[in-house]
Amino acid sequence: MDNVNLKKLAKELNLAISTVSRALRDSHEISQETKDRVKALAEKLGFQPNPHASSLRQSKSKTIAVVIPEIQNNFFAQIMNGVEDVAQQKGYHVLIYLTHEDYKREKGILDLLRNGRVDGLMISVSNTTDNFEHLQAYCKAGIPFVFFDRVGELMEAPQIMTDDAEASCKATDHLLKAGCKRIAFLSLSGNLSISIRRQSGYKKALAKYGLGQHELIVECGPEDESNRQKIRELLESNKPPDGIFAAIEKFAVNTYEVCHALKIKIPEKLKVISYSNMAAVALFDPPLSTIVQPAYEMGKQAADTLFKIIEKKSLLPAEKKIVIPSCIKERRSTRG
Repeated sequence: MDNVNLKKLAKELNLAISTVSRALRDSHEISQETKDRVKALAEKLGFQPNPHASSLRQSKSKTIAVVIPEIQNNFFAQIMNGVEDVAQQKGYHVLIYLTHEDYKREKGILDLLRNGRVDGLMISVSNTTDNFEHLQAYCKAGIPFVFFDRVGELMEAPQIMTDDAEASCKATDHLLKAGCKRIAFLSLSGNLSISIRRQSGYKKALAKYGLGQHELIVECGPEDESNRQKIRELLESNKPPDGIFAAIEKFAVNTYEVCHALKIKIPEKLKVISYSNMAAVALFDPPLSTIVQPAYEMGKQAADTLFKIIEKKSLLPAEKKIVIPSCIKERRSTRG
């Protein structure tokens, strides 16, 4: 119906035009009952609000940015599903930026976004980020800003993460109970918050079993060939591990490739567990045991938190640092 506008909706509902406008924008100032009434009539009459005009009046872009290290990792794909669902409900668009684990690229992206192109920002930092000045600038400028997964733990911005230390301790404990005596941890860069937390869980489990002197940490990176070479050297050493705990699924894939080349049987000679949200790990030969992170929930929670800041709502202390638990999915790669 072409002649339907805010004024007509307001008259039909006996509401102020401003109330109808805020209800259609899902404003927290309007009760849910009123929002439902307004949206129901708008749908019945075929009214479509103009988000572009609305955003101009409010000096808002109606867009948020999400900065992630990569998209191939299924974890980040699931994160984006959670973000998109919340953004769509809020009438926002989402811009995705990939750093490809490159600090300079990450800094360049954030410098670009500081010009007001977006209303808020979510970020999981790259594994080469060891300087947080570009992120501190966002906090000081008061720009809505949320960390997720890979966070700046000493910064004031809200942080949404999983229980990496506890999950890693349980995963290492799982390998030890499966009979492993010498477990290697394939780590991400030591700069990353998740690396520190995951290493601490690995070390805690070894210490609990009196095996602290047998820590074996190998730092891997984004290059598959380099990773395979490090894993090959590890498995061909005089004292090879009988268990491998991979910090991310890429390192587990590299491990399987090396084991296939060296004819090392999993789990008979080497047991493997990894962080991974990829459904295809159940089709590996043998199927891979995994620590599964609540990626969708993390993305949804991070987006909810960001929109509260955008809408100038106060965050409770418990909302400034949210930890969501992971779970272990045991498959044949760790069985005795």
